[in-house]
Amino acid sequence: MAITARQAADPLGRAMRDYQRGTLGTLRYRDGATTQDGRVAEYYFESPEHWADERIAVLERIANRDGPVLDVGCGAGQYACWLQERGLEVTGIDASPHAVEAAREQGLENARVMDMFDLTFDPGRFATVQVFGTQLGLAASFAGVRELLGSVARITDEDGVAVVDNYDPNAIADDLLGYRPDPRDGVAHRCFHLEYEPNDESETVVGPTLHFLLFGPDRLADATIGTPWRVADIVREERTYVAVLEKSA
Repeated sequence: MAITARQAADPLGRAMRDYQRGTLGTLRYRDGATTQDGRVAEYYFESPEHWADERIAVLERIANRDGPVLDVGCGAGQYACWLQERGLEVTGIDASPHAVEAAREQGLENARVMDMFDLTFDPGRFATVQVFGTQLGLAASFAGVRELLGSVARITDEDGVAVVDNYDPNAIADDLLGYRPDPRDGVAHRCFHLEYEPNDESETVVGPTLHFLLFGPDRLADATIGTPWRVADIVREERTYVAVLEKSA
């Protein structure tokens, strides 16, 4: 697979890999003059005893299902490895080659580089697909969300389940870095880019600007119209929510 320019400029993946190898530099989120620490250890390597009870409950539901699991945007593999340790067949994909390296070094047996907007798996390959880290919002529009959900439906079996999360605009304040309002109820945006300064004093790696569409559960339900999915359950977290999607009869 050819490496795209976006994958080559990979500050987050570099930070994950370097943390895994004990050489973490400085990762920052940036929106104009405003910056925020990347919190690599907390976001991507935190041990399960520190995970929120709500997240554990969702992962337990996935672990109790039969069939293979796909972790989309697996990062360093913390959730995928947790499921793998429970005996599930887990595949992790990430657009970042460096993140995939970190996931493999963490012990994820099947991790590969793949863009979630170009899922090349056979139809019906998985029983469950999880898309954590508010990555569904990278579809950037509701038409894009529908298209991505359609792709996920294609690679899940007839009883397939998809588990996704996002920020709920009605539960966040505008102090979220990169927050952009939207006139539509239950909709907002988030825009920022990442910068990484490696410890070896090589050149700072600057990633592309990322645009996330933020939307609440009601808007997600609207976005499933025209797809095989329906929203079966919503698990609320502090500022985010996890939605369990099941295929409609």
